[in-house]
Amino acid sequence: MSNKKIVIIGGVAGGATAAARIRRLSEESEIVIFEKGAYISFANCGLPYHIGGTIQERDDLLLQTVDGMTDNYRIDVRIQTEVLRILPDARLVEVINHQTGETYQESYDELIISTGAKAIIPPFDGLKEADNIYTLRNIPDMDSIIEHIEHKSVKTAVVIGGGFIGLEMVENLVERGIETSLVEMGQQVMPSIDYEMAQIIHQQLNLHQVNVVLNDGVAHFENKGHKIILQSGNTLTADLIILAIGVSPESTLAREAGIKLGMRNAIKVSRQFETSRPHIYAIGDAIQVSDYVTGKDTLIPLAWPANRQGRLVADHLFGKKVAYPGTLGTAIAKVFELTVASTGQNEKNLIKQEIAYQAIHCHPNSHASYYPGATPIALKLLFSPDGKILGAQGIGSEGVAKRIDVIATAMHYQQDARSLAGLELAYAPPYSSAKDPVNILGYMAENVLEGIVTNIQWSDVPKLVKEQAFILDVREEFEVAIGKIDGAMVIPLSNLRQRLNELPKDRIIYVYCQVGHRGYNACRILIANGFEVKNIDGGYKTYKQSIYQLTKSTANPNREHKKELKVSSSTNVNQVSTENVVKVDACGLQCPGPILKVKQTMDKLVPGEVLEVVASDFGFSADIAAWCHSTNNNLLSNEIVANRVIARLQKSKESNTTDPVTCSLNQDRGSQLIESDNNATMVVFSGDLDKALASMIIATGAAAMGKEVTMFFTFWGLSILKKENVKVPKKGMAKMFDKMLPKHANRLPISKMNMLGMGSKMIKDVMKKKNVDSLPQMIKNAEDAGVKFVACTMSMDIMGISKDELMDSVEYGGVAAYLGDAEKSHLNLFI
Repeated sequence: MSNKKIVIIGGVAGGATAAARIRRLSEESEIVIFEKGAYISFANCGLPYHIGGTIQERDDLLLQTVDGMTDNYRIDVRIQTEVLRILPDARLVEVINHQTGETYQESYDELIISTGAKAIIPPFDGLKEADNIYTLRNIPDMDSIIEHIEHKSVKTAVVIGGGFIGLEMVENLVERGIETSLVEMGQQVMPSIDYEMAQIIHQQLNLHQVNVVLNDGVAHFENKGHKIILQSGNTLTADLIILAIGVSPESTLAREAGIKLGMRNAIKVSRQFETSRPHIYAIGDAIQVSDYVTGKDTLIPLAWPANRQGRLVADHLFGKKVAYPGTLGTAIAKVFELTVASTGQNEKNLIKQEIAYQAIHCHPNSHASYYPGATPIALKLLFSPDGKILGAQGIGSEGVAKRIDVIATAMHYQQDARSLAGLELAYAPPYSSAKDPVNILGYMAENVLEGIVTNIQWSDVPKLVKEQAFILDVREEFEVAIGKIDGAMVIPLSNLRQRLNELPKDRIIYVYCQVGHRGYNACRILIANGFEVKNIDGGYKTYKQSIYQLTKSTANPNREHKKELKVSSSTNVNQVSTENVVKVDACGLQCPGPILKVKQTMDKLVPGEVLEVVASDFGFSADIAAWCHSTNNNLLSNEIVANRVIARLQKSKESNTTDPVTCSLNQDRGSQLIESDNNATMVVFSGDLDKALASMIIATGAAAMGKEVTMFFTFWGLSILKKENVKVPKKGMAKMFDKMLPKHANRLPISKMNMLGMGSKMIKDVMKKKNVDSLPQMIKNAEDAGVKFVACTMSMDIMGISKDELMDSVEYGGVAAYLGDAEKSHLNLFI
């Protein structure tokens, strides 16, 4: 068909792509494009960013001009010319030239409909009288919105609809300094992802003082659109309103031509884009497609499918064997500092379609945590009981697109969820970790599919709490200051094996940690010891996200640019001299590192002094607020600057460093701990590296929660306190012990698989890669946190260890000194 005449209705993504591909395949064909607008090809996805000023030049949005298409491809492009109707039997289209008013007919051999979608505009009362309501689908829409903002002194705006366009418009209006509200009829924004993931976006919107209204919609407009009456009866006022409720297929021409339509009046097509009428094809947002995962009919109005379909329909017209397999719906959006991406099905759709699935969540860093700038990613993977990947979602400030694209590729080639663990992905510290987040999802899926662990979801937790199920929190106690699940018993993972007798064998134990990894390890320990266990997937972080409560905006409509965020105290931040502010960088630290670092630093301050903390995890914003509330310190400000959370805290005279969990533990679980003075003691008998690490983690965590901690080192444990490069002349048994014992903390063996020191070396290497402090650094951290080290003088005498060999900060005493501290303690451990 090299000499055929091909007419295309509509340009932009699908139509322009099809035309260019046809010309490349056939120099002889006659190609005509009818575009009712003034622009043949433009970046409609970039429109909000020109409104906000990120894309400064308007012409940058024009991907192709009429002259460019004509000169480069010899295509007859007729802009501002609208097709009024299709006459299939005569193979004609009737058109009108809006510039001249001329109406005429044009013949075709093959016709491609690429009319796209149109904005949904419900018939609200008061809409026709409004002078401030706009939709955003094309360049003229964008120009009108910018003109309104610049000439009407817009200070307040309301965006109706929380999808892609709605969220992008919210961000860009805020960037222009406009106080903005977002109204969404559903319980969440961004319907392509699930609720607990959307909650991360809700929190980010709140951080930028966007007034988010969920589960409510527009009833009608008053005062020419400047007053919005919601269905709840509440009202909003606005100088500008953006309707971003959604889109529907523009299929009027097809319907009037007798072409069969499908769901929501989308054009039904074959896998080669053939309609029900011969020689007529359809592509882009106007058509109904097959869902790649389920095979069911769906609508997915995105740019990538439209471009791909434009190329394939051209290939089909020239005899190439092509078939469109369906659409995954892979999508991505920017919401302030966050990247939000998804592919495939979400949980809501799977439930609606009664498709069985499993869900897993993880919260890895975007790249190696020891390399500066690492930020957390929230990832969710959905897969069938036999391992088929059904969908994935990701949110974070960097590295999200890569992970979702990798999973989308695996889905396209129908890979099993377990196969994600075996993907060999590029690694260097600035870009990833040796075990990429996608690999981690694969390992987690493998554990679930093979029955190594049984998960429950965040949504199951409220029912468990109501039923007084046995919930076990295996985080360190100082982590609990940022919150915990009601009624949970706290036993840190590092102490779990020693306290198994406190757990019931006749009940299911529901375990959680902060993000899921320690919870999984705890499950394996408990299962091996005969307990029935289930892991709360994604840990406390996922659960905490799910219960986030929106706060009402306190935005200032007169601000020039939105940067200052929530101020949580009446203290005037501007009155605090920057010279007197102590600064801490907590970026890239593994949880609970940031909170621990805050606690250690605040302990050194005097009341009235100010601490400024920078963190790369946006969740730190909520954590630091909870920590300040728990410890009675003042949160002066909590803001986002350049993709970082910056919080300012002022130490209060009433600063409380007592343990916030002990009382609730005793009430909720009948724990064997008896609250007396807020102290903790431990006997460190072992000289093994792994046990020394555990003792320092527990001691530092307890100190971070305000406990007075005493560590009593005896026999082999004394090696932990030895100085490096100190030689003391010895004789007899003392000399023999000196040769047999480790020289200092960096020379300790491990209790299992030491392999002549290789095991110890491997653990140190892993610790370094995972940004875990070395034992000497942990000892220093414990010292800085106020932990008291006591060396047993009797053991020193027996083993021939002198005071000159031990650290300067060590105190000396016997069992009586230890027991004196132990009497005042409600936590006593033997390691």
